Amino acid sequence: MTTRKPVIEVRRSKRRRRTVSAYRDGERVVVLIPAQFSRAEEREWVDRMLERLAVREQRARRTDSELTARAQRLAARYLPDHPHAARPTSVRWVQNQNGRWGSCTPADGTIRISHRVQEMPDWVIDYVLLHELSHLVIANHSAAFWALVGRYPKSERARGYLEGVSAAAGLGITE
Repeated sequence: MTTRKPVIEVRRSKRRRRTVSAYRDGERVVVLIPAQFSRAEEREWVDRMLERLAVREQRARRTDSELTARAQRLAARYLPDHPHAARPTSVRWVQNQNGRWGSCTPADGTIRISHRVQEMPDWVIDYVLLHELSHLVIANHSAAFWALVGRYPKSERARGYLEGVSAAAGLGITE
């Protein structure tokens, strides 16, 4: 099976100074670059942006079963003293969460993670999952809850990342 190379459209902008971005538009990949870039810089950045786009698209293809396995690994590693409570009955990606990164229902052990998190770095996904897993143990945001979440070494960093994404996109999502 051969993979077809995408049609690449490079758009130069006089207003763009340093930033480069890319997105898929149907079968085309559009790469936006500063007008002053040389042809060599253009080639370099097109290649770099194609790689980034491929990584982003791979992240977007993450499955519910992968998410469930990830949650199980996190629970075993960071919540081993809660072997029954911190084991969800289901973990899945959802499209209908516009005001939060994740949610859980402790009564039935279900966890739902917003599709917005799919393209984020793994350590951020791990934080969101551990946050929801901790809610299976403690349903509120008490000091004991935050102590469980704090077992994850990148929890503060991930919280800052999520706050930044929320602020930059004007989402207004808080914990």
